[in-house]
Amino acid sequence: MHKIPITVAFGDGIGPEIMQATLHILEAAGANLELHRVEIGEKMYLKGFPTGMDPTTWDLIRNTQAFLKAPITTPQGGGFKSLNVTIRTTLGLYANVRPCVSYFPFVSTKHPAMDVVIVRENEEDLYAGIEYQQTPDVCNSIKIISRQGSEKIIRYAFEYAKKHNRKKVTCFSKDNIMKFSDGLFHKVFDEIAKQYPDILNEHWIVDIGAAKLADTPEVFDVIVMPNLYGDILSDVAAQIAGSVGLAGSANIGERGAMFEAIHGSAPRRAGQNCANPSGLLLAAVQMLVHIGLERIAETIHNAWMATLEQGIHTYDIFKEGISKHKVSTTEFGAAVIKNLGKKPTQLQAVIYQQTKAPLRHSYVPTNPSRLLIGIDVFLYHRGTLEQFLPRISSFPSSKLRLKMISNRGVSVWPHGQPETSLIEQWRCRFLSDRKESVSHNDLIQILHACDQTKLDVIKSEYLYHFDGKPGYSSSEE
Repeated sequence: MHKIPITVAFGDGIGPEIMQATLHILEAAGANLELHRVEIGEKMYLKGFPTGMDPTTWDLIRNTQAFLKAPITTPQGGGFKSLNVTIRTTLGLYANVRPCVSYFPFVSTKHPAMDVVIVRENEEDLYAGIEYQQTPDVCNSIKIISRQGSEKIIRYAFEYAKKHNRKKVTCFSKDNIMKFSDGLFHKVFDEIAKQYPDILNEHWIVDIGAAKLADTPEVFDVIVMPNLYGDILSDVAAQIAGSVGLAGSANIGERGAMFEAIHGSAPRRAGQNCANPSGLLLAAVQMLVHIGLERIAETIHNAWMATLEQGIHTYDIFKEGISKHKVSTTEFGAAVIKNLGKKPTQLQAVIYQQTKAPLRHSYVPTNPSRLLIGIDVFLYHRGTLEQFLPRISSFPSSKLRLKMISNRGVSVWPHGQPETSLIEQWRCRFLSDRKESVSHNDLIQILHACDQTKLDVIKSEYLYHFDGKPGYSSSEE
């Protein structure tokens, strides 16, 4: 049989130990894989590669069918960017799929019936990493939510539910506050949900949704979320299901896929042969399904559950009265190998169906009318509003007038309150008097006037109307 090429990275910290155990299990189960090992992570950062990876590695990953990656360490300081984020965004791995399943009573949990899959958007949101230090004491991160990105991940969640006979898809967002970014995500969810009438759908505000997930995860099935919420809550879900150390993660794109444990490299445990390889092993199971080796995936997953049932546990999930043998990393791997061909007797055995090719997304952009009507100018000013207000309120302009000044989103002029706490970043909004169209030259005149009056501009945002509706947060004029 022709071997299936995959890229393998042993990672940092506990990575080499859990990868070795995982690969031994894959080999013993008969997975016909051609392994291409690459070096990524801390050593590569320290060799001078700012992404943590030699650029030539991209071609190797691209030319294999999957990338199995152990956890890595990003060095502290130095402005190093997360390699995980770089790989996901560069290769277009837009869907992060994290099953969070209870293995009660063999793994301790308060939620024995929990079986939740979190589908996390993987390419945008605050994880785009677009950040600025605007003043000595103020930093700014840009949250990007696009219709294209939202459509891809939400449709993937519904298709996942359909393929795996899941009954419900839930959306978490914070659109009561972030009405444009999270509002778009929620709007797209409602649009796509209508195309899947056989699947229940619901929306939760993320804070109360998170509380419900932590308290009663049994009421959820598939949850789809923007990047940041999905990252945080998939860890929470994995932990309350039993342990973060048991959770695998798939990163799926139209032309590639990466598989990894959701936990970190745990450098304090490195070299001790005690780490739990289960998270990486279950990620490898997801990989096997993805590349068409469903029967081997079944064999390994069922053997792993049989091992749990026998009370053979690593230190992180070992509990007196439940566990029977506390084992090392290599001993746990050997136990899974010994159980290949066995099925669990109390836990539900898995059956994997043949997977389809990754969903191809056909995005049709919207085309609303777009009208430029003003500008928000952000100023750096340490002092009072009264010190710069006379200068900025008397700018010469035939079309634009100062309508509002805010500080951290709170209006301080013309209707401010003395109790408002102020920082050194001020937002000054200029709009055309009748919300009529303005030119870029009109906006440049405002910036030029700021320069002439020695006002310190740190940022500007153009203000648009789309189909007659404001495309910016309320001005409190």
